[in-house]
Amino acid sequence: MESATENTGSNVNCAPAARKAPLRCGVFLPPYHNPRRNPTMAIEQDLRHVEDLDRLGFHQVWFGEHHSGGYEVGPSPELMIAAAAQRTERIELCSGVISLPYHHPLMVADRITFLDHMTRGRIRIGVGPGALVADSQMMGMDYNLLRPRMEESLDAILELLETPGPVDRKTEWFSLEDARVQLGPYSYPGVPITVAAAMSPSGPKLAGKYGLGLLSIGGTSDKSFELLERTWGITTHEADEHGRSVDRADWAIVGNIHIADTFEQAVEDTRYGLRDFMDYRHVVTPMKMIEPGEEIAHEELVRRVNESGYGCIGDANDAIDYIQKIIDRTGGFGTFLATAHDWADTEATSRMYRILMRDVMPRFTGTCEPLLNSYHWTQTRKDGFSERFATGISQATQDYERVKSAR
Repeated sequence: MESATENTGSNVNCAPAARKAPLRCGVFLPPYHNPRRNPTMAIEQDLRHVEDLDRLGFHQVWFGEHHSGGYEVGPSPELMIAAAAQRTERIELCSGVISLPYHHPLMVADRITFLDHMTRGRIRIGVGPGALVADSQMMGMDYNLLRPRMEESLDAILELLETPGPVDRKTEWFSLEDARVQLGPYSYPGVPITVAAAMSPSGPKLAGKYGLGLLSIGGTSDKSFELLERTWGITTHEADEHGRSVDRADWAIVGNIHIADTFEQAVEDTRYGLRDFMDYRHVVTPMKMIEPGEEIAHEELVRRVNESGYGCIGDANDAIDYIQKIIDRTGGFGTFLATAHDWADTEATSRMYRILMRDVMPRFTGTCEPLLNSYHWTQTRKDGFSERFATGISQATQDYERVKSAR
């Protein structure tokens, strides 16, 4: 994101002008892991990556909840948050998301406040209806009822968190009788709550209705952008209708990237897991990146990922262009989240995180601008500085000789 005003050489030493809030960066960790590889090692590596993210200065990491499919092995974001809290110091730990229809609202509210204390206020709770049809089938739930049930649950959870109670509610799937959360919040005024949005307008509708944050996980392909471009309008409309306020700074958008020092290296890195990931996504979503039975070269799959806008495989400049496109088409948002998808092996993924924070994010945070301005300010005055430098040395030499001869 650009600064509201541009610094020039003439004002580099003046007080900094007001500027827009910088874009934050995080990682969305469902997680995705090939079921042919050791899951115990994969879970441990996820937590080690979170430690790296904390040290590198990432702002957030989001943990998912899934119960089927073999690839997305995290059943409880709360468990991952609790484990990561013991290994990190600064990064915000987020649920991405808790599938509300699968849990009693009082249990969710209790776990939220407990985690708030365990992390000393470093949590953000994302909520959603549950994404995988297979998950709801195993629990005997009608998938079409998940979104209305999520809204019922969210309404109850917010009352439990925001009031001393008692809370009394009765729905077809849960009851609350004289209910209250016994542990008060650690955070003031409370734990931030975010609503997930995929391909339907229900997410932005609820975010606006309750004045909550928004997590867009529907992707960045050309088709997905049709919803992304309307998302904030839906959110603000619902907020106005219900007398709430919303802020783009509380909007996080998930993207798919793998970057390396060169485009060629990124292509080689993704031979590790890109096709396996795509095969899985074709099973659990309506994606059509590859036609049934089609055999394509790895380079062709990379081309389709890049040209469709589904993701970005390339170098730092490619990632900058990819993120800037999302900013331009949405009008701006608060946090970019890179999906952890095992397109590359552990070492290449770790290197990608370093490149993202070292070479990509400064373009959107403005942290390098004062340094570059100071460099250019000095560069344009090189001749004058050089002359004065030489004059200073000459004067010091003359002074020394004069004092020496006077002894």
